[in-house]
Amino acid sequence: MASSSRIANKLPLEMLYHWERHCPERIYLRQTIKREYVDFTWGEVADEARRMTAALRHLGLVAGDKVALFSKNCAQWFIADLAMQMGQYISVPIYPTANVDTIEYVLRHSEAKAIFVGKLDDWKSQEVGVPSELLRIALPYDTMPASYQWDDLLEQHDPIPDSPLQAPDALLSLVYTSGSTGKPKGAMLSVERYAWSCERLVETVALGQADRGFSYLPLAHITERVYIYGGSLYGGATIAFPESLDTFIDDVKRCRPTVFISVPRLWAMFRIKIHEKLPQNKLALLLKIPLISGLIKRKLQQGLGLDQARVLGCGSAPVSPALLQWYLSIGLHITEAWGMTENHAFSTINYPFRADKIGTVGKAGPGVTIKVSDEGEILCRCEGMMLGYYKDPEHSAEAIDAEGWLHTGDMGKLDKEGYLSITGRMKDVFKTAKGKYVAPVPIEALLAQEPIIEQLCVIGYGMPQPIALVQLAESAMKGNRAEVNATLEAARTRVNDQLESHAKIRGVLVVKAPWNIENGVLTPTMKIRRHLLEQQYAELGEQWSSSTTIVWES
Repeated sequence: MASSSRIANKLPLEMLYHWERHCPERIYLRQTIKREYVDFTWGEVADEARRMTAALRHLGLVAGDKVALFSKNCAQWFIADLAMQMGQYISVPIYPTANVDTIEYVLRHSEAKAIFVGKLDDWKSQEVGVPSELLRIALPYDTMPASYQWDDLLEQHDPIPDSPLQAPDALLSLVYTSGSTGKPKGAMLSVERYAWSCERLVETVALGQADRGFSYLPLAHITERVYIYGGSLYGGATIAFPESLDTFIDDVKRCRPTVFISVPRLWAMFRIKIHEKLPQNKLALLLKIPLISGLIKRKLQQGLGLDQARVLGCGSAPVSPALLQWYLSIGLHITEAWGMTENHAFSTINYPFRADKIGTVGKAGPGVTIKVSDEGEILCRCEGMMLGYYKDPEHSAEAIDAEGWLHTGDMGKLDKEGYLSITGRMKDVFKTAKGKYVAPVPIEALLAQEPIIEQLCVIGYGMPQPIALVQLAESAMKGNRAEVNATLEAARTRVNDQLESHAKIRGVLVVKAPWNIENGVLTPTMKIRRHLLEQQYAELGEQWSSSTTIVWES
Protein backbone atom coordinates (compact mmCIF):
# COMPACT_ATOMS: atom_id res chain seq x y z
CA MET A 1 0.00 0.00 0.00
CA ALA A 2 2.19 2.85 -1.24
CA SER A 3 1.50 6.16 0.47
CA SER A 4 2.16 8.02 -2.79
CA SER A 5 -1.11 6.68 -4.21
CA ARG A 6 -3.11 8.10 -1.31
CA ILE A 7 -4.76 11.48 -1.05
CA ALA A 8 -4.13 11.45 2.74
CA ASN A 9 -0.75 11.08 4.46
CA LYS A 10 -2.08 8.86 7.26
CA LEU A 11 -5.23 6.82 7.69
CA PRO A 12 -7.18 7.09 10.99
CA LEU A 13 -5.93 3.77 12.37
CA GLU A 14 -2.34 4.72 11.53
CA MET A 15 -2.82 7.74 13.78
CA LEU A 16 -4.17 5.56 16.60
CA TYR A 17 -1.18 3.23 16.32
CA HIS A 18 1.16 6.26 16.25
CA TRP A 19 -0.14 7.59 19.60
CA GLU A 20 -0.27 4.06 21.03
CA ARG A 21 3.45 3.65 20.24
CA HIS A 22 4.67 7.11 21.22
CA CYS A 23 2.54 8.03 24.25
CA PRO A 24 0.57 4.99 25.48
CA GLU A 25 0.27 6.38 29.04
CA ARG A 26 -1.06 9.78 27.97
CA ILE A 27 -4.76 10.43 28.71
CA TYR A 28 -6.88 10.57 25.54
CA LEU A 29 -10.55 10.29 26.62
CA ARG A 30 -12.16 11.58 29.83
CA GLN A 31 -15.62 10.19 30.53
CA THR A 32 -17.57 11.85 33.35
CA ILE A 33 -19.36 9.28 35.53
CA LYS A 34 -20.94 10.21 38.88
CA ARG A 35 -19.21 13.61 38.69
CA GLU A 36 -15.73 12.09 38.39
CA TYR A 37 -13.51 11.54 35.36
CA VAL A 38 -12.92 7.98 34.23
CA ASP A 39 -9.81 8.32 32.06
CA PHE A 40 -8.67 6.26 29.09
CA THR A 41 -5.06 6.47 27.89
CA TRP A 42 -4.10 6.04 24.24
CA GLY A 43 -2.81 2.57 25.12
CA GLU A 44 -6.07 1.60 26.83
CA VAL A 45 -8.18 2.91 23.93
CA ALA A 46 -6.17 0.86 21.44
CA ASP A 47 -6.34 -2.23 23.68
CA GLU A 48 -10.12 -2.00 24.13
CA ALA A 49 -10.61 -1.45 20.39
CA ARG A 50 -8.53 -4.57 19.67
CA ARG A 51 -10.54 -6.62 22.18
CA MET A 52 -13.85 -5.41 20.72
CA THR A 53 -12.65 -6.28 17.21
CA ALA A 54 -11.95 -9.82 18.41
CA ALA A 55 -15.40 -9.94 20.01
CA LEU A 56 -17.16 -8.79 16.83
CA ARG A 57 -15.34 -11.44 14.82
CA HIS A 58 -16.27 -14.08 17.39
CA LEU A 59 -19.93 -13.01 17.08
CA GLY A 60 -19.79 -13.84 13.37
CA LEU A 61 -19.43 -10.41 11.77
CA VAL A 62 -17.29 -10.35 8.64
CA ALA A 63 -15.44 -7.53 6.86
CA GLY A 64 -17.83 -5.29 4.98
CA ASP A 65 -20.76 -5.80 7.38
CA LYS A 66 -22.61 -2.67 8.49
CA VAL A 67 -22.72 -2.03 12.23
CA ALA A 68 -24.88 0.74 13.72
CA LEU A 69 -23.85 3.02 16.59
CA PHE A 70 -26.79 4.40 18.55
CA SER A 71 -25.66 6.43 21.54
CA LYS A 72 -24.96 9.88 22.88
CA ASN A 73 -21.29 10.85 22.87
CA CYS A 74 -19.08 8.85 25.19
CA ALA A 75 -15.60 7.29 25.27
CA GLN A 76 -16.98 3.96 24.10
CA TRP A 77 -18.42 5.59 20.95
CA PHE A 78 -14.87 6.46 19.86
CA ILE A 79 -13.57 3.01 20.84
CA ALA A 80 -16.40 1.14 19.09
CA ASP A 81 -15.77 3.12 15.91
CA LEU A 82 -12.05 2.34 16.03
CA ALA A 83 -12.85 -1.36 16.58
CA MET A 84 -15.10 -1.32 13.53
CA GLN A 85 -12.26 0.14 11.49
CA MET A 86 -9.88 -2.59 12.71
CA GLY A 87 -12.42 -5.25 11.71
CA GLN A 88 -13.15 -3.50 8.38
CA TYR A 89 -16.81 -3.06 9.27
CA ILE A 90 -18.80 -0.08 8.01
CA SER A 91 -20.15 2.12 10.79
CA VAL A 92 -23.70 3.48 10.62
CA PRO A 93 -24.14 6.19 13.30
CA ILE A 94 -27.72 7.03 14.35
CA TYR A 95 -28.67 10.26 16.11
CA PRO A 96 -29.42 9.56 19.81
CA THR A 97 -32.57 11.69 19.48
CA ALA A 98 -33.84 9.86 16.37
CA ASN A 99 -37.49 8.84 16.34
CA VAL A 100 -38.70 5.28 15.77
CA ASP A 101 -39.37 5.78 12.05
CA THR A 102 -35.86 7.12 11.42
CA ILE A 103 -34.18 4.39 13.47
CA GLU A 104 -36.10 1.69 11.64
CA TYR A 105 -35.46 3.26 8.22
CA VAL A 106 -31.70 3.70 8.72
CA LEU A 107 -31.22 0.15 10.07
CA ARG A 108 -33.24 -1.36 7.25
CA HIS A 109 -31.82 0.81 4.46
CA SER A 110 -28.21 0.30 5.58
CA GLU A 111 -28.71 -3.47 6.06
CA ALA A 112 -27.02 -3.29 9.46
CA LYS A 113 -26.07 -6.67 10.94
CA ALA A 114 -25.49 -5.44 14.50
CA ILE A 115 -25.95 -2.37 16.68
CA PHE A 116 -24.14 -0.80 19.61
CA VAL A 117 -26.69 0.81 21.96
CA GLY A 118 -25.51 3.23 24.61
CA LYS A 119 -26.33 6.48 26.41
CA LEU A 120 -29.89 7.38 25.43
CA ASP A 121 -32.40 9.67 27.14
CA ASP A 122 -35.49 7.86 25.89
CA TRP A 123 -34.50 4.32 24.92
CA LYS A 124 -37.82 2.81 26.06
CA SER A 125 -39.75 4.64 23.34
CA GLN A 126 -36.97 4.18 20.75
CA GLU A 127 -36.44 0.45 21.25
CA VAL A 128 -39.38 -0.50 19.03
CA GLY A 129 -37.39 0.89 16.07
CA VAL A 130 -34.61 -1.67 16.59
CA PRO A 131 -35.53 -5.09 15.11
CA SER A 132 -35.49 -7.77 17.80
CA GLU A 133 -33.40 -10.11 15.64
CA LEU A 134 -30.58 -7.53 15.26
CA LEU A 135 -27.45 -8.41 17.27
CA ARG A 136 -27.27 -5.86 20.11
CA ILE A 137 -24.24 -4.86 22.17
CA ALA A 138 -24.90 -2.56 25.14
CA LEU A 139 -22.36 0.09 26.09
CA PRO A 140 -21.85 0.35 29.88
CA TYR A 141 -24.71 2.83 30.51
CA ASP A 142 -28.43 2.70 31.20
CA THR A 143 -29.72 1.53 27.84
CA MET A 144 -32.09 -0.89 26.12
CA PRO A 145 -31.78 -4.65 26.74
CA ALA A 146 -29.06 -6.39 24.73
CA SER A 147 -27.72 -9.91 24.33
CA TYR A 148 -24.15 -8.77 24.89
CA GLN A 149 -22.57 -6.31 27.32
CA TRP A 150 -19.55 -4.17 26.43
CA ASP A 151 -17.54 -4.92 29.59
CA ASP A 152 -18.22 -8.66 29.37
CA LEU A 153 -17.02 -8.82 25.76
CA LEU A 154 -13.81 -6.94 26.64
CA GLU A 155 -13.15 -9.34 29.48
CA GLN A 156 -13.87 -12.46 27.42
CA HIS A 157 -11.63 -11.65 24.46
CA ASP A 158 -7.90 -11.14 24.07
CA PRO A 159 -6.88 -8.21 21.87
CA ILE A 160 -6.15 -9.01 18.22
CA PRO A 161 -2.34 -9.31 17.91
CA ASP A 162 -1.86 -7.25 14.74
CA SER A 163 -2.48 -3.63 13.71
CA PRO A 164 -4.71 -3.94 10.63
CA LEU A 165 -5.49 -1.15 8.16
CA GLN A 166 -8.37 -0.77 5.73
CA ALA A 167 -7.72 -0.12 2.04
CA PRO A 168 -7.60 3.69 1.58
CA ASP A 169 -10.54 3.66 -0.84
CA ALA A 170 -12.65 1.32 1.33
CA LEU A 171 -16.02 2.41 2.66
CA LEU A 172 -15.61 3.80 6.19
CA SER A 173 -19.12 4.84 7.13
CA LEU A 174 -22.65 5.57 6.02
CA VAL A 175 -23.61 8.95 7.45
CA TYR A 176 -27.30 9.67 7.05
CA THR A 177 -28.31 13.27 6.40
CA SER A 178 -30.76 14.71 8.91
CA GLY A 179 -33.63 14.59 6.43
CA SER A 180 -34.84 18.21 6.62
CA THR A 181 -36.80 17.72 3.38
CA GLY A 182 -37.60 14.01 3.29
CA LYS A 183 -36.09 10.59 3.90
CA PRO A 184 -32.48 10.60 5.15
CA LYS A 185 -29.86 9.82 2.50
CA GLY A 186 -26.83 7.69 3.40
CA ALA A 187 -23.67 9.49 2.36
CA MET A 188 -20.89 6.98 1.65
CA LEU A 189 -17.62 8.15 3.21
CA SER A 190 -14.34 6.48 2.31
CA VAL A 191 -11.40 5.97 4.67
CA GLU A 192 -8.95 8.19 2.77
CA ARG A 193 -11.43 11.01 2.08
CA TYR A 194 -12.32 11.19 5.74
CA ALA A 195 -8.60 11.15 6.52
CA TRP A 196 -7.92 13.96 4.03
CA SER A 197 -10.58 16.16 5.63
CA CYS A 198 -9.27 15.54 9.16
CA GLU A 199 -5.70 16.31 8.08
CA ARG A 200 -6.76 19.59 6.45
CA LEU A 201 -8.73 20.61 9.53
CA VAL A 202 -5.80 19.94 11.88
CA GLU A 203 -3.53 21.87 9.50
CA THR A 204 -5.98 24.82 9.40
CA VAL A 205 -6.51 25.31 13.15
CA ALA A 206 -3.17 23.82 14.30
CA LEU A 207 -4.72 21.23 16.62
CA GLY A 208 -2.14 19.59 18.84
CA GLN A 209 -1.49 17.54 21.95
CA ALA A 210 -1.90 20.57 24.20
CA ASP A 211 -5.52 21.00 23.06
CA ARG A 212 -8.58 19.89 24.98
CA GLY A 213 -11.86 19.24 23.17
CA PHE A 214 -15.37 18.77 24.54
CA SER A 215 -17.53 16.26 22.68
CA TYR A 216 -21.27 16.71 23.02
CA LEU A 217 -22.77 17.55 19.59
CA PRO A 218 -24.02 14.26 18.09
CA LEU A 219 -21.20 12.10 16.69
CA ALA A 220 -23.71 10.92 14.10
CA HIS A 221 -23.28 14.41 12.61
CA ILE A 222 -20.30 14.88 10.32
CA THR A 223 -19.07 18.08 12.00
CA GLU A 224 -18.42 16.39 15.36
CA ARG A 225 -17.04 13.32 13.59
CA VAL A 226 -14.41 15.39 11.73
CA TYR A 227 -13.74 18.42 13.93
CA ILE A 228 -13.69 16.78 17.38
CA TYR A 229 -13.21 13.02 16.92
CA GLY A 230 -11.10 13.25 13.75
CA GLY A 231 -9.28 16.32 15.00
CA SER A 232 -8.32 14.48 18.20
CA LEU A 233 -7.01 11.47 16.28
CA TYR A 234 -4.87 13.56 13.95
CA GLY A 235 -3.84 16.26 16.42
CA GLY A 236 -3.50 14.11 19.56
CA ALA A 237 -5.87 16.29 21.60
CA THR A 238 -7.56 15.12 24.80
CA ILE A 239 -11.36 14.82 24.65
CA ALA A 240 -13.84 15.09 27.54
CA PHE A 241 -17.52 14.13 27.52
CA PRO A 242 -20.43 15.54 29.54
CA GLU A 243 -22.30 13.35 31.99
CA SER A 244 -25.78 14.71 31.23
CA LEU A 245 -27.67 17.74 29.98
CA ASP A 246 -28.24 18.87 33.59
CA THR A 247 -24.50 18.94 34.33
CA PHE A 248 -23.48 20.38 30.93
CA ILE A 249 -22.08 23.78 32.00
CA ASP A 250 -20.31 22.27 35.03
CA ASP A 251 -18.75 19.65 32.73
CA VAL A 252 -17.55 22.34 30.31
CA LYS A 253 -16.05 24.27 33.25
CA ARG A 254 -14.23 21.16 34.44
CA CYS A 255 -12.81 20.48 30.97
CA ARG A 256 -12.00 24.15 30.19
CA PRO A 257 -11.70 23.26 26.49
CA THR A 258 -9.26 24.98 24.18
CA VAL A 259 -11.52 23.93 21.28
CA PHE A 260 -15.31 24.24 21.59
CA ILE A 261 -17.88 23.93 18.81
CA SER A 262 -21.56 24.74 19.19
CA VAL A 263 -24.66 25.47 17.15
CA PRO A 264 -26.41 28.87 16.85
CA ARG A 265 -29.28 27.89 19.14
CA LEU A 266 -26.95 27.02 22.02
CA TRP A 267 -24.87 30.17 21.56
CA ALA A 268 -28.14 32.14 21.67
CA MET A 269 -29.27 30.31 24.83
CA PHE A 270 -25.94 31.01 26.56
CA ARG A 271 -26.47 34.74 25.87
CA ILE A 272 -30.03 34.58 27.23
CA LYS A 273 -28.75 32.99 30.46
CA ILE A 274 -26.17 35.76 30.83
CA HIS A 275 -28.80 38.46 30.19
CA GLU A 276 -31.05 36.97 32.89
CA LYS A 277 -28.32 37.71 35.44
CA LEU A 278 -26.80 40.77 33.78
CA PRO A 279 -29.18 42.75 31.51
CA GLN A 280 -27.68 44.07 28.27
CA ASN A 281 -27.93 47.77 29.21
CA LYS A 282 -25.99 47.14 32.44
CA LEU A 283 -23.47 44.89 30.66
CA ALA A 284 -22.88 47.50 27.92
CA LEU A 285 -22.25 50.13 30.58
CA LEU A 286 -19.75 47.95 32.49
CA LEU A 287 -17.88 47.08 29.27
CA LYS A 288 -17.25 50.79 28.68
CA ILE A 289 -15.36 51.18 31.97
CA PRO A 290 -11.67 50.38 31.25
CA LEU A 291 -10.74 48.87 34.63
CA ILE A 292 -13.94 46.83 34.93
CA SER A 293 -14.33 45.72 31.31
CA GLY A 294 -11.53 43.13 31.41
CA LEU A 295 -12.75 41.76 34.73
CA ILE A 296 -16.33 41.37 33.42
CA LYS A 297 -15.13 39.62 30.25
CA ARG A 298 -13.02 37.15 32.24
CA LYS A 299 -15.88 36.45 34.64
CA LEU A 300 -18.33 35.76 31.80
CA GLN A 301 -15.82 33.54 29.97
CA GLN A 302 -15.12 31.59 33.17
CA GLY A 303 -18.87 31.27 33.82
CA LEU A 304 -19.21 29.48 30.48
CA GLY A 305 -16.04 27.43 31.05
CA LEU A 306 -14.49 28.99 27.92
CA ASP A 307 -11.76 31.18 29.43
CA GLN A 308 -9.01 29.02 27.86
CA ALA A 309 -10.69 28.45 24.48
CA ARG A 310 -8.55 29.41 21.49
CA VAL A 311 -10.87 27.97 18.82
CA LEU A 312 -14.61 28.60 19.19
CA GLY A 313 -16.78 27.28 16.38
CA CYS A 314 -20.31 27.78 15.14
CA GLY A 315 -22.02 25.93 12.31
CA SER A 316 -24.83 23.58 11.27
CA ALA A 317 -27.45 26.33 10.79
CA PRO A 318 -27.57 30.07 9.98
CA VAL A 319 -26.41 32.34 12.80
CA SER A 320 -27.09 36.03 13.30
CA PRO A 321 -23.97 38.20 12.81
CA ALA A 322 -25.28 40.31 15.71
CA LEU A 323 -24.96 37.29 18.02
CA LEU A 324 -21.32 36.77 16.99
CA GLN A 325 -20.67 40.51 17.44
CA TRP A 326 -22.10 40.28 20.96
CA TYR A 327 -19.69 37.47 21.83
CA LEU A 328 -16.87 39.52 20.33
CA SER A 329 -17.82 42.29 22.79
CA ILE A 330 -17.16 39.95 25.73
CA GLY A 331 -13.87 38.74 24.25
CA LEU A 332 -14.96 35.45 22.64
CA HIS A 333 -14.04 35.09 18.96
CA ILE A 334 -16.51 32.64 17.40
CA THR A 335 -15.33 31.21 14.10
CA GLU A 336 -18.12 30.45 11.67
CA ALA A 337 -17.56 27.52 9.33
CA TRP A 338 -19.64 25.90 6.62
CA GLY A 339 -19.77 22.44 5.09
CA MET A 340 -22.01 19.47 4.50
CA THR A 341 -22.08 15.73 5.12
CA GLU A 342 -21.31 15.36 1.41
CA ASN A 343 -17.91 17.10 1.78
CA HIS A 344 -17.06 16.02 5.32
CA ALA A 345 -18.13 19.47 6.65
CA PHE A 346 -14.74 20.88 5.62
CA SER A 347 -15.30 23.66 3.09
CA THR A 348 -14.93 27.20 4.46
CA ILE A 349 -13.85 28.59 7.81
CA ASN A 350 -13.23 32.05 9.27
CA TYR A 351 -9.90 31.03 10.82
CA PRO A 352 -7.62 32.69 11.73
CA PHE A 353 -10.55 34.68 13.09
CA ARG A 354 -11.24 38.03 11.47
CA ALA A 355 -13.80 40.26 13.16
CA ASP A 356 -14.33 42.21 9.94
CA LYS A 357 -15.53 38.99 8.29
CA ILE A 358 -18.33 38.26 10.77
CA GLY A 359 -21.39 37.60 8.65
CA THR A 360 -19.40 35.33 6.33
CA VAL A 361 -18.66 31.65 6.83
CA GLY A 362 -14.99 32.24 6.07
CA LYS A 363 -12.99 31.30 3.02
CA ALA A 364 -12.14 27.97 1.39
CA GLY A 365 -9.86 25.75 3.45
CA PRO A 366 -6.61 24.31 2.02
CA GLY A 367 -7.32 22.06 -0.96
CA VAL A 368 -10.92 23.29 -1.31
CA THR A 369 -12.26 25.27 -4.29
CA ILE A 370 -15.49 27.25 -3.97
CA LYS A 371 -17.41 29.02 -6.72
CA VAL A 372 -20.91 30.42 -7.19
CA SER A 373 -22.90 29.35 -10.25
CA ASP A 374 -24.81 31.71 -12.52
CA GLU A 375 -27.96 30.67 -10.63
CA GLY A 376 -26.36 31.72 -7.34
CA GLU A 377 -25.73 28.17 -6.06
CA ILE A 378 -22.53 27.46 -4.13
CA LEU A 379 -20.41 24.73 -5.74
CA CYS A 380 -17.53 22.98 -3.97
CA ARG A 381 -14.72 20.73 -5.15
CA CYS A 382 -12.09 18.98 -3.02
CA GLU A 383 -10.60 15.56 -2.24
CA GLY A 384 -12.83 15.20 0.83
CA MET A 385 -16.00 14.37 -1.06
CA MET A 386 -18.42 11.54 -0.39
CA LEU A 387 -18.45 8.60 -2.81
CA GLY A 388 -22.19 9.13 -3.37
CA TYR A 389 -25.44 8.18 -1.66
CA TYR A 390 -25.96 4.54 -0.70
CA LYS A 391 -28.33 2.75 -3.10
CA ASP A 392 -29.23 6.07 -4.71
CA PRO A 393 -27.37 6.65 -8.00
CA GLU A 394 -29.91 9.21 -9.20
CA HIS A 395 -29.42 11.64 -6.29
CA SER A 396 -25.67 10.90 -6.31
CA ALA A 397 -25.41 12.11 -9.92
CA GLU A 398 -27.45 15.21 -9.06
CA ALA A 399 -25.23 16.02 -6.08
CA ILE A 400 -21.80 15.69 -7.75
CA ASP A 401 -21.50 16.48 -11.45
CA ALA A 402 -19.15 14.97 -14.03
CA GLU A 403 -16.48 17.61 -13.29
CA GLY A 404 -16.49 16.78 -9.57
CA TRP A 405 -18.42 19.84 -8.37
CA LEU A 406 -20.71 19.29 -5.40
CA HIS A 407 -23.98 21.14 -5.93
CA THR A 408 -24.65 22.20 -2.34
CA GLY A 409 -28.16 23.62 -2.71
CA ASP A 410 -27.01 26.65 -0.71
CA MET A 411 -27.05 30.11 -2.24
CA GLY A 412 -24.26 32.56 -1.60
CA LYS A 413 -21.81 35.19 -2.75
CA LEU A 414 -18.03 35.57 -2.57
CA ASP A 415 -16.31 38.84 -1.70
CA LYS A 416 -13.05 40.06 -3.25
CA GLU A 417 -10.98 38.16 -0.68
CA GLY A 418 -12.85 34.90 -1.27
CA TYR A 419 -14.94 35.02 1.92
CA LEU A 420 -18.31 33.35 1.43
CA SER A 421 -21.69 34.63 2.63
CA ILE A 422 -24.65 32.25 2.66
CA THR A 423 -27.83 33.91 1.43
CA GLY A 424 -30.21 30.97 1.77
CA ARG A 425 -31.18 27.58 0.40
CA MET A 426 -32.26 27.19 -3.22
CA LYS A 427 -35.33 25.28 -1.96
CA ASP A 428 -36.14 27.86 0.74
CA VAL A 429 -36.88 30.69 -1.67
CA PHE A 430 -40.66 31.08 -1.90
CA LYS A 431 -43.05 32.97 -4.16
CA THR A 432 -45.68 35.20 -2.52
CA ALA A 433 -49.25 35.66 -3.80
CA LYS A 434 -47.95 38.69 -5.69
CA GLY A 435 -45.68 36.45 -7.77
CA LYS A 436 -42.51 37.84 -6.18
CA TYR A 437 -39.67 35.64 -4.91
CA VAL A 438 -38.41 36.06 -1.34
CA ALA A 439 -35.25 34.57 0.21
CA PRO A 440 -36.09 34.13 3.92
CA VAL A 441 -32.65 33.51 5.42
CA PRO A 442 -31.30 37.11 5.15
CA ILE A 443 -34.56 38.39 6.68
CA GLU A 444 -34.23 35.89 9.53
CA ALA A 445 -30.65 37.04 10.14
CA LEU A 446 -31.89 40.63 10.55
CA LEU A 447 -34.72 39.64 12.91
CA ALA A 448 -32.45 37.38 14.97
CA GLN A 449 -30.56 40.46 16.16
CA GLU A 450 -33.37 40.88 18.70
CA PRO A 451 -32.10 39.03 21.82
CA ILE A 452 -35.55 37.96 23.11
CA ILE A 453 -36.06 35.82 19.97
CA GLU A 454 -34.73 32.31 20.53
CA GLN A 455 -35.76 30.75 17.19
CA LEU A 456 -37.58 32.03 14.13
CA CYS A 457 -38.77 31.07 10.67
CA VAL A 458 -40.02 33.41 7.95
CA ILE A 459 -42.74 31.89 5.74
CA GLY A 460 -44.80 33.31 2.91
CA TYR A 461 -45.45 30.85 0.11
CA GLY A 462 -48.69 31.97 -1.56
CA MET A 463 -49.27 34.68 1.06
CA PRO A 464 -49.76 38.41 0.30
CA GLN A 465 -46.64 39.21 2.43
CA PRO A 466 -44.15 37.14 4.48
CA ILE A 467 -44.90 36.41 8.13
CA ALA A 468 -42.34 35.71 10.87
CA LEU A 469 -42.95 32.81 13.23
CA VAL A 470 -40.93 33.39 16.41
CA GLN A 471 -40.20 31.38 19.51
CA LEU A 472 -39.31 33.65 22.41
CA ALA A 473 -36.86 33.18 25.25
CA GLU A 474 -38.56 31.84 28.38
CA SER A 475 -38.08 35.14 30.23
CA ALA A 476 -39.87 37.02 27.41
CA MET A 477 -42.75 34.52 27.36
CA LYS A 478 -43.29 35.22 31.08
CA GLY A 479 -42.61 38.96 30.82
CA ASN A 480 -44.91 41.93 30.35
CA ARG A 481 -46.75 41.22 27.11
CA ALA A 482 -47.20 44.87 26.13
CA GLU A 483 -43.46 45.49 26.50
CA VAL A 484 -42.61 42.33 24.55
CA ASN A 485 -45.03 43.34 21.78
CA ALA A 486 -43.41 46.78 21.58
CA THR A 487 -39.97 45.16 21.29
CA LEU A 488 -41.12 42.82 18.53
CA GLU A 489 -42.84 45.62 16.63
CA ALA A 490 -39.69 47.74 16.84
CA ALA A 491 -37.68 44.80 15.47
CA ARG A 492 -40.21 44.26 12.64
CA THR A 493 -40.08 47.94 11.70
CA ARG A 494 -36.27 47.99 11.81
CA VAL A 495 -36.07 44.96 9.52
CA ASN A 496 -38.76 46.19 7.11
CA ASP A 497 -36.89 49.46 6.66
CA GLN A 498 -34.10 47.40 5.05
CA LEU A 499 -36.30 45.30 2.73
CA GLU A 500 -37.93 45.77 -0.65
CA SER A 501 -41.70 46.24 -0.49
CA HIS A 502 -42.58 42.68 -1.58
CA ALA A 503 -40.35 41.16 1.14
CA LYS A 504 -41.53 43.27 4.08
CA ILE A 505 -42.84 41.28 7.07
CA ARG A 506 -46.59 41.63 7.43
CA GLY A 507 -46.68 40.42 11.01
CA VAL A 508 -45.06 38.38 13.76
CA LEU A 509 -46.69 35.27 15.24
CA VAL A 510 -45.40 34.27 18.67
CA VAL A 511 -45.70 30.48 18.61
CA LYS A 512 -46.92 28.61 21.65
CA ALA A 513 -45.50 25.10 21.27
CA PRO A 514 -41.69 24.82 21.41
CA TRP A 515 -39.84 23.67 18.32
CA ASN A 516 -37.72 20.68 19.16
CA ILE A 517 -36.39 17.38 17.86
CA GLU A 518 -39.12 15.42 19.65
CA ASN A 519 -42.00 17.03 17.73
CA GLY A 520 -40.09 16.87 14.46
CA VAL A 521 -39.80 20.62 13.76
CA LEU A 522 -36.04 20.51 14.38
CA THR A 523 -33.70 18.05 12.73
CA PRO A 524 -31.17 16.28 14.99
CA THR A 525 -28.68 19.01 13.96
CA MET A 526 -31.04 21.79 15.11
CA LYS A 527 -32.09 22.91 11.63
CA ILE A 528 -35.72 24.02 11.30
CA ARG A 529 -37.84 21.94 8.94
CA ARG A 530 -39.27 24.95 7.15
CA HIS A 531 -41.63 22.90 4.97
CA LEU A 532 -43.42 21.54 8.05
CA LEU A 533 -44.07 25.03 9.42
CA GLU A 534 -45.19 26.23 6.00
CA GLN A 535 -47.74 23.39 5.92
CA GLN A 536 -48.87 24.00 9.50
CA TYR A 537 -49.43 27.73 8.99
CA ALA A 538 -50.47 27.69 5.34
CA GLU A 539 -53.78 29.49 6.08
CA LEU A 540 -52.16 32.19 8.18
CA GLY A 541 -51.77 34.70 5.36
CA GLU A 542 -55.53 34.75 4.63
CA GLN A 543 -56.51 34.97 8.29
CA TRP A 544 -54.13 37.76 9.28
CA SER A 545 -55.86 40.97 10.31
CA SER A 546 -54.62 44.04 8.47
CA SER A 547 -54.78 46.09 11.68
CA THR A 548 -52.61 43.73 13.78
CA THR A 549 -48.87 43.14 13.47
CA ILE A 550 -48.03 41.07 16.58
CA VAL A 551 -50.15 38.00 17.40
CA TRP A 552 -49.70 35.41 20.13
CA GLU A 553 -50.74 31.87 19.22
CA SER A 554 -53.61 30.78 21.46
